[in-house]
Amino acid sequence: QVQLVESGGGLVQAGGSLRLSCVASGTFFSINFMAWYRQAPGKQRELVAHILSSGFASYADSVKGRFTISRVSANNTVYLEMNGLKPDDTAVYYCNVVTIRPIYHAWGQGTQVTVSA
Repeated sequence: QVQLVESGGGLVQAGGSLRLSCVASGTFFSINFMAWYRQAPGKQRELVAHILSSGFASYADSVKGRFTISRVSANNTVYLEMNGLKPDDTAVYYCNVVTIRPIYHAWGQGTQVTVSA
């Protein structure tokens, strides 16, 4: 099993910044895929950014140039640095990982990000 603990959400004014963190724990060899998703009220969950063990990262068009995903593999931690926040970024943000040996696909409990105009 894999447990994910997220932190860093909150209320911020438009143009502000937040940093989300997610720490994974459990019994597994390593983590290949780490990602952040978000779900706004009445909308489907969407992929915001993901990063592989190689360091390759990819972003949704809506956050390119504003958000940065990073990871510290030794600590099984993934971060999401969010700058230039907009009201449209308001959502519950979820951490997601896929482990190797064994393969687990786990979700965090979610952390609320609210951006006021």
